[in-house]
Amino acid sequence: MKHRTSLRRILIILFWILLWQAASQIIRNDILFAGPMDVVRSLCRLLPTVDFWAAIGQSFCKITLGFLAAFLCGILLGSLAFRLRLLKDLLEPLMLLSRSIPVASFVILALIWAGSENLSVFISFLVVLPMIYVNTLAGLASTDRQLTEMAEVFSLSLPRRVRFLYLPALMPYLASGCKTALGMSWKSGVAAEVIGVPSHTIGEGLYMAKIYLATPDVFAWTLVIILVSALFEQVFLLLLNRISQLNERSRL
Repeated sequence: MKHRTSLRRILIILFWILLWQAASQIIRNDILFAGPMDVVRSLCRLLPTVDFWAAIGQSFCKITLGFLAAFLCGILLGSLAFRLRLLKDLLEPLMLLSRSIPVASFVILALIWAGSENLSVFISFLVVLPMIYVNTLAGLASTDRQLTEMAEVFSLSLPRRVRFLYLPALMPYLASGCKTALGMSWKSGVAAEVIGVPSHTIGEGLYMAKIYLATPDVFAWTLVIILVSALFEQVFLLLLNRISQLNERSRL
């Protein structure tokens, strides 16, 4: 069954690559639309260069830092807001505002406040924070009330409540929120880099490709963003799943 599913996915991917190649052959203009072979040639030219790997490394570190900071702050603020009604009411307008304001507005403000070097860290943080916060609140609120009442009766300590009651309820919501947040952190982070153009970043590579009308390079950098983002997402979600499994085993 797994073999058939894998084969089907490969065939679907091949279908879209062939359709992409056919479209490029019809248009026949590398500036307007680059084909898959053009993108492969562009990647082969970029891969051996030091600047290419430096750009990936710097963007990865900054966007990851912004995501992880937002992940931890979102869990902390969500947990505190779950316990303190006043804090929840105070944070609600702020979280609503951060979800509503366009990323471009955040980028411009961040450029004024902090400059371009740490722009992707700041933007990734602002985009991810409300997602993690909302899912943390929802996960904690889904905890079985009967179990929490039982914990009160037996005076279960806070660490044990977190481990045996709140964490199992929280993990599915957290994993679901991270699936969206991880992709958005990369989209917003790279978009911020394209606007701010900090040195030695993926955003700078995209911006320079746009300046020189190097459409194959734009496609190549976009493919790199997709691959790095997908890899980071898989690794992070695997770690979350592993933590959840270890916690489940310890409860047995």
